[in-house]
Amino acid sequence: MSSNGNPLEALYREVILQHSQHPRNRGMLADAGAAVRLNNPSCGDRIELFLKVSPDQRVEEVRFEGRGCSISQASASMMTERVRGLSLDEALGLAERFRQMVRGDAEAAQDERLGDLVALQGVSRFPVRVKCAVLAWEALERSIDQVRHGGDPS
Repeated sequence: MSSNGNPLEALYREVILQHSQHPRNRGMLADAGAAVRLNNPSCGDRIELFLKVSPDQRVEEVRFEGRGCSISQASASMMTERVRGLSLDEALGLAERFRQMVRGDAEAAQDERLGDLVALQGVSRFPVRVKCAVLAWEALERSIDQVRHGGDPS
């Protein structure tokens, strides 16, 4: 897809469309150590995240269910691919860096740890869409908190 200088077209770059149309790691995780459901009341996006952590405190498996706009679903799909195998601290650091990027931090957008997630940096031009992009990441942060501090994974 060509951006033709149109920020809205740039926002929906091919990688975003691919992830939203063919999301990776969609589905429940029966043996999850944490499960968090979040809604974006402003637009109705919904993400339910399931997290399984290995004994050495790494993201062993992460899956999601959800519905909503292409930004929220692509962000969730991309996040599940990017955080698998990371330590919980690394995953939290990446979540913070992602949040900085979609809020317009140009330095954060240069962070190589983000990988393909930089496709979502155009969201910063649409402040109302930032919440859509970070919804899955907030669910990840809360899931990690649930794993670390206990809580009901239902």
